[in-house]
Amino acid sequence: MTKSQLLVTLAEQTGLAKKDVKNFLDVLTALAYKEVKKVGEFVLPGFGKMVKAKRKARAGVNPATGEKIQIAAKTVVKFRLAKAAKEAVL
Repeated sequence: MTKSQLLVTLAEQTGLAKKDVKNFLDVLTALAYKEVKKVGEFVLPGFGKMVKAKRKARAGVNPATGEKIQIAAKTVVKFRLAKAAKEAVL
């Protein structure tokens, strides 16, 4: 489902204008990014949680040459699906 299809579907089901739904999704996305950056996690009840996690430095292999390389430590964002969402889909 594309973003425009999502907007149309949500607008039809909620009775809101497509413009209002788009604004809501944009604000929700910005809030999620801000909270993950500031606090380290953002929870959307019944759907899941975005979590900021640190990865340690590790050794890796360049698949093209087979050469061993060192992969630096970095911070990544992970998404953990809520149990209710897993059960609803599976």
